[in-house]
Amino acid sequence: MILYPAIDLKDGVCVRLMHGRFDQMTRYDDAPAARLATFVAEGAEWVHVVDLDGAEAGRAMQHDLIGELASALAVNIQSGGGVRAVEDVERLLAAGVQRVVVGSLAVTQSDTVLGWLERFGPERLTLALDVKYEDGLPVPALKGWTQSSGVDLWTVLDRYPTGSLIHVLMTDVGRDGAMTGPNLELLHEARTRRPELKIQASGGVASLDDLTAARAIGCDGAVVGRAIYEGRFTAAEALKALAS
Repeated sequence: MILYPAIDLKDGVCVRLMHGRFDQMTRYDDAPAARLATFVAEGAEWVHVVDLDGAEAGRAMQHDLIGELASALAVNIQSGGGVRAVEDVERLLAAGVQRVVVGSLAVTQSDTVLGWLERFGPERLTLALDVKYEDGLPVPALKGWTQSSGVDLWTVLDRYPTGSLIHVLMTDVGRDGAMTGPNLELLHEARTRRPELKIQASGGVASLDDLTAARAIGCDGAVVGRAIYEGRFTAAEALKALAS
């Protein structure tokens, strides 16, 4: 399973949100480049970088900084936030990003995103499906998790036929940043419904056991943020646990 240590960018610095809320944000002192260098030194082969300014504004805001990070070290970067146009995808790929994360648009304009998947190839895009529960159903949230899409997760996935899509990042917003453990039930159901997809667990990872539990149900990757930033474990310790 791939470990994706996270770098969430806001105003050019590393931050973490609680439940995706910008009014519950923790800022960290280290510069993004320094944090990236630490992750790489500890053995990370992938890093997940999010333009939170872009996610909040609904347009790309920090592509230049993300490009600098992508060119700084030999590491694969998966990045998104505010991706709303094909030019955003092109710019990130040209900057050296390996996979571009598409969030709200994957829900609201699936035909457009299917076109991007065909154009760039399914290895170059990751769909971020970030859900909140409504009447017991997981429903993707939009625009920085501030709005409901009004359609359930499984209906959204059905818009992407087998073979058109490979990578899906799945977050239970209610667990994001809370370090209460990932939503294994949601992840397991997604794996059962769409076993061909490579699913990345996101939201709530608090311990090495959470990572191995996600691996046990077949997740291909896990995005980890606050647990690393607050010293629960290091990227190196996570990679060692996943290698055992």
